[in-house]
Amino acid sequence: MHTVVVGTSGTTAQDVIAVARGNARVELSAAAVGALAAAREIVDALAAKPEPVYGVSTGFGALASRHISPELRARLQRNIVRSHAAGMGPRVEREVVRALMFLRLKTVASGHTGVRPEVAQTMADVLNAGITPVVHEYGSLGCSGDLAPLSHCALTLMGEGDAEGPDGTVRPAGELLAAHGITPVELREKEGLALLNGTDGMLGMLIMALADLKTLYTSADITAALSLEALLGTDKVLAPELHAIRPHPGQGASADNMLRVLAGSGLTGHHQDDAPRVQDAYSVRCAPQVNGAGRDTLAYAATVADRELASAVDNPVVLPDGRVESNGNFHGAPVAYVLDFLAIVAADLGSIAERRTDRLLDKNRSHGLPPFLADDAGVDSGLMIAQYTQAALVSEMKRLAVPASADSIPSSAMQEDHVSMGWSAARKLRTAVGNLARILAVELYAATRAVELRAQQGLTPAPATRAVVEALRAAGVEGPGPDRFLSPDLAAADAFVRAGGLVAAVEPVTGPLA
Repeated sequence: MHTVVVGTSGTTAQDVIAVARGNARVELSAAAVGALAAAREIVDALAAKPEPVYGVSTGFGALASRHISPELRARLQRNIVRSHAAGMGPRVEREVVRALMFLRLKTVASGHTGVRPEVAQTMADVLNAGITPVVHEYGSLGCSGDLAPLSHCALTLMGEGDAEGPDGTVRPAGELLAAHGITPVELREKEGLALLNGTDGMLGMLIMALADLKTLYTSADITAALSLEALLGTDKVLAPELHAIRPHPGQGASADNMLRVLAGSGLTGHHQDDAPRVQDAYSVRCAPQVNGAGRDTLAYAATVADRELASAVDNPVVLPDGRVESNGNFHGAPVAYVLDFLAIVAADLGSIAERRTDRLLDKNRSHGLPPFLADDAGVDSGLMIAQYTQAALVSEMKRLAVPASADSIPSSAMQEDHVSMGWSAARKLRTAVGNLARILAVELYAATRAVELRAQQGLTPAPATRAVVEALRAAGVEGPGPDRFLSPDLAAADAFVRAGGLVAAVEPVTGPLA
């Protein structure tokens, strides 16, 4: 089994995905254990002094003015976890919770939080045992970090609350820890606060969304190329010299992808005599510009994710010179903004894909294709309602593109008077990513059917297109014919897109795509 070693200087997106989705084992490096022990010595020394230190010997947030006596501090740390584990609503997905826990462990291992090595080891043990705390949809304002979600995870470390075992059964956390030989932690000064105070949930969801969107953007270049081909469009607009004079890197990459998919096509450029076209419609001609702008947004979001992965987010933090200082690094604004940016570009990508699908189904604009790509139009409705479904998804995508990060609602008796809403931005982005895959699946379904109908007209599609059609049919998605129960075909096309089937089908023909 793959093992991820957690050091003192952050982690990588690949490691997050390996732990969250691939169940990779987690180990603490010797350097991390040393940094944890050194930082804990600083916290213990401060705890022994009469002067109050926030998070060590005081209350929290709006209650930070109270100095807590030594005999009450363990209770204080337990209580902050219990009281903050106040989430409500549906359970959050297992991969999100694993990413959340792993990223919190990453910050703890930096040596800037003051947590004891044994607490960090217990975090790793819980991950390695496949125990997943029950975390709920609602409870985070993205400042101070993802408090309620992280609190539910910390509750599991204490042996309290509920968690899911590796068999998928939800049981009391104490029973699961005992079954795997894990001793619940007894929190000491600073530790409860350190386990709750970070952007880990929103960051984990950002990293997974970026991985999914990378596949979907390449897939969108392929579906756009198939639609262009099926509509007898021209590939001249994809010429490298045209994109060189507007040198956005994503645009150039998308145009190159489309051009390689269309290489050898016998369909492109066949402007019909009875409906001459000087230019193709924007949804066809401007696909590289729209797809490419989204690609560039992904690149920026990945830069922000990398910076956050290199960060140690906590309040207060232990500095190398021995100071323990309060700060505002837990604020989720940098992550929240890019989560919202990604929801916007995903919505626009879905919108342009739907416009191409609609054009394929309209006999007045499809240049010789049957209405709704039906076998016997009138008797058969073809893909009419598949486009309705796609349109409904696009409409929801537009609602999901409304930014969460532009909102703020004060909390904690106005101490936390400006919050990021980054968790909310991440949750709606996850929905948007799933919807985008469905939208592209409908375009793929329509475009492959249209290409096969063109082949019946005596026109030969590109080799890469033929490879897509063959792979899609092998995946159980049927081709042209009389009306049938369509939902299973669309579900199979969706699974094909999500699994990267489009990219896997064309790359043996085109070579690696961007």
